[in-house]
Amino acid sequence: MSPPTASGPGPRPALMGRAVMLFVSFLLVILAYYQVKAASRSLLLEHGGTEAFPYVWIGSALTLLAFIGVYNRLVERLSRLQVVVGSLFAFAAILVAFRVALSDGGITTVVAFYIFVDLFSVVLVEQFWSLANSITRLDEGHRSYWFIATGGLVGGVAGGLVAAGLLRYTAMHTVDLLLSCAAMLLVTGLVNLAMGRRGAFVEVAEEPRIPLRGEGLRAVLRNRYLVLIALVVCLSQLAEPVVEFQFLRAIAEAFPGTDERTDFISRFFSVMGFVSIGVNLFVTPAVHRYLGTIAGLAVQPVVLAMVTLGYSVKPTLGMAATMKIADRGLSYSINRASKEILFIPVDPVLTFQAKAWIDMLGYRMFKVLGSGLIVAVTAAVPAALVSTDLAWLTLVICAAWVVAVIMLGVEQRRVLVRAAA
Repeated sequence: MSPPTASGPGPRPALMGRAVMLFVSFLLVILAYYQVKAASRSLLLEHGGTEAFPYVWIGSALTLLAFIGVYNRLVERLSRLQVVVGSLFAFAAILVAFRVALSDGGITTVVAFYIFVDLFSVVLVEQFWSLANSITRLDEGHRSYWFIATGGLVGGVAGGLVAAGLLRYTAMHTVDLLLSCAAMLLVTGLVNLAMGRRGAFVEVAEEPRIPLRGEGLRAVLRNRYLVLIALVVCLSQLAEPVVEFQFLRAIAEAFPGTDERTDFISRFFSVMGFVSIGVNLFVTPAVHRYLGTIAGLAVQPVVLAMVTLGYSVKPTLGMAATMKIADRGLSYSINRASKEILFIPVDPVLTFQAKAWIDMLGYRMFKVLGSGLIVAVTAAVPAALVSTDLAWLTLVICAAWVVAVIMLGVEQRRVLVRAAA
């Protein structure tokens, strides 16, 4: 059953107007998310320590597995705009409930909150891009996706600065950031409703789409193009927890206080956002124009491998932060814009469902695998060797990642020829 289209009563806005509206929408989503991103990590460090993270990441993946069936049913029954706006309002209400629970909450509440933030970030970001993919032509994506993705990066910078400013210059504490996030989600929902009425989400009916057989997971498994996209995405997620673990380990050693940690993490995310904006403004358009989307996908694993080599020689907080920027900073910029362009030729209804399986299930299951590898390494080697061994693990992942990108490039050329035929 196909869901209703995300259409509005007015004509489809011109590319520039549509890109600006999507830029604003993505900015607001990420601005809200960064109010609680640092808080969730700081609270878990306080109550569970660095060692708790791999186990919580596993729990997060299992939660997403249980959630994905409900999510796909909603996508089938409602318009995509209704799903997006409903999610924003529901998450705002849940955040208020968590703020009350965390007043007297222990480790169980903190873990539940961390998993919720993980779920909230995946759902809202992937919903946004699924909606954008369904209203954008392939040629438009090449011209505008770097700009739209920059909206999220600006939101990350602003969100980190706002969170740090609220902790430093007001009476708010870490747990109070949940309320500022909830307020921003409500505003974002209202903005998306207004954009829908202006015709921002009218789908591109005339754009040639790759026909897919089956729905959701079956559509992914029956299509080599989507399987290779899933492999590239999942290998990036296999590296992410390894890098994140080393970064958080360095933070835990350097900052003992909760608000102090939250402040540092918030400011770091802003710095990472500035780097990502620079990449998106000056690197991404040039790479896409002269080298293509596949070259854009290769940038992150290549740069991450180079920085990881440096970290293996000098495992300090500064190098861990640089490695984190090479991973997530490039993931949020050139990698994100490149990955989303790959989905433009795919049927929009199945894009929502296929992306749910790839980004909510496959993405998280590889994070479970990465978490398991962290547990195995930390249990098998002396503490002094953990950083070096995890760095070598990251290098192996990056090598496999580059090979998968090359295979995807070959398949993309075949797919575009078939879609144009």
